[in-house]
Amino acid sequence: MRVLVTGGAGYIGSVAVAMLLERGYDVVALDNLQRGHADAVTEGAGFLQCDLRDASATLEAVSAANVEAVLHFAALHLVPESVTQPAEYYRTNVVGGINLLDAVRTAGIRKFVFSSTAAVYGEPESLPIREDSPTVPINPYGASKLMMERILADFGQTYGIDYAIFRYFNVAGSRGRLGEDHRPETHIIPVALEALTGKREHFTVYGTNYSTEDGTAVRDYVHVIDLVDAHILALEHLDRTLGIMNLGTRYGFSVSQMVEAVELTTDLRLPVVMGARRPGDPPALIADAARAREILGWEPSHSTLDQMIGSHWDWVQEHPAGYKR
Repeated sequence: MRVLVTGGAGYIGSVAVAMLLERGYDVVALDNLQRGHADAVTEGAGFLQCDLRDASATLEAVSAANVEAVLHFAALHLVPESVTQPAEYYRTNVVGGINLLDAVRTAGIRKFVFSSTAAVYGEPESLPIREDSPTVPINPYGASKLMMERILADFGQTYGIDYAIFRYFNVAGSRGRLGEDHRPETHIIPVALEALTGKREHFTVYGTNYSTEDGTAVRDYVHVIDLVDAHILALEHLDRTLGIMNLGTRYGFSVSQMVEAVELTTDLRLPVVMGARRPGDPPALIADAARAREILGWEPSHSTLDQMIGSHWDWVQEHPAGYKR
């Protein structure tokens, strides 16, 4: 099968490109390189530089790719940034997504896997979160992803596109030469490691008065390898629409627990300061991923804290300056 991976030069997309190639797929990566890294695209994949916000360029690129399926990772994804720049998030995540879907139906592509987020749930009423839990996003990032879920469902029904939607919880970890190198960086593990290596003066704990056991926010973390494995399983099952599936482990860790785990894994002291809550951050997000297990047979096997922190610590030591621009 020949697969188009949008955001293929980004963190998750680059790992997807590599794993697909290893499993015998023909792969074309698409990225505008605004935040992705050309060095992250594995040799052997085709590459198209394209901005999905440009409808005509997107149509041309998707047609040229000549693929049977699409994994759609390309998006803006920083919650605090979405609060201060909502226009950019709706323009990129929604308008860009519609342009991609228009190109997909024009090209006659019938398999589509969409990267969504647990941010669609907002502040959940109960934990763990199921796919039928209320979706009330509290930031533009989550709202933009929920809009695309609904748009994809309409496109799928009307134009005969079989799809899977994955709502990610917190993705972490690295895979060999492929790691997490966002600029700016906001994810907890790479931010903590930047504080350990002197790129930051300290690590800030945002909020200490949440309604959690230790007062800090709780999140469910999943290794990027396990996450991509679910996408490949979805491709293998997309002879029908699979609908929405959570990807997480059902194990939540607080920010304070993450600080402790980083120190234990690296054997270094993390400089920590306490800060105020960030806008748009709910107290806790923990996944019920039973549906992914039932439909795909998916079981996360790399998503322990020592594997996620340790794999990225190894990557940081091998790539102290990140990817080359």
